Amino acid sequence: MYRKGKLYFRYGTMGSAKTALLLTTAYNFEERHMDYMCMKPIVDTRECTNVIRSRIGIERECRWIYATTDLYGMALEMYRKEKRIVDWYLIDEAQFLTAQQVDQLARIVDDLGSNVVCFGLRTDFKSNLFEGSRRLFEIADTIDEIKSTCNCGHKTIVNARIDSEGNIVSEGAQVEIGGNDRYVAVCRRCWRNRRIEQARRGSLPLVFDEGTEQTQEVTE
Repeated sequence: MYRKGKLYFRYGTMGSAKTALLLTTAYNFEERHMDYMCMKPIVDTRECTNVIRSRIGIERECRWIYATTDLYGMALEMYRKEKRIVDWYLIDEAQFLTAQQVDQLARIVDDLGSNVVCFGLRTDFKSNLFEGSRRLFEIADTIDEIKSTCNCGHKTIVNARIDSEGNIVSEGAQVEIGGNDRYVAVCRRCWRNRRIEQARRGSLPLVFDEGTEQTQEVTE
């Protein structure tokens, strides 16, 4: 039987209810007795068990995706052993996939006719694309933005990383798992302004040098 699937990428900043949307989609599929599978990269270590959990408290069991997982091979093995072709794959935290794994998902769509919906972040705390997100932007059939609003009223763009005092962090590894205690989604302007304000904290006000007619800035 000819099956026609699609590769979807639905992205948004942290706190934009991406995971909640995935879980409600899974619930709707279950209500309609549709065949689906929830999956998630093991890079997200906040959970001790294989579950996808939303900030609003709902959760669902999932299958882990390891860095070495061959997703296309997994789908073929499932067909060979169980004669099962999953209609819908729902993948959380898709930014943590490798480019090769995204290509494997595309093969599942093209060869088996399954639909694959990836939910994830677009960029890291430095506003640089994740590997998995980049590849999804390059080859996904459908790309949708899940929008959310910054405190100032503009659309959120950046997943800013913060320290224990709420200061924006500009250095560090690309992947550092955390929630509201480590990240805040902000618009580009607020991200830029907060970085500038933070940089100025290390300087004292301009002072007048009585020996000259110039002013100078004293740094700590």
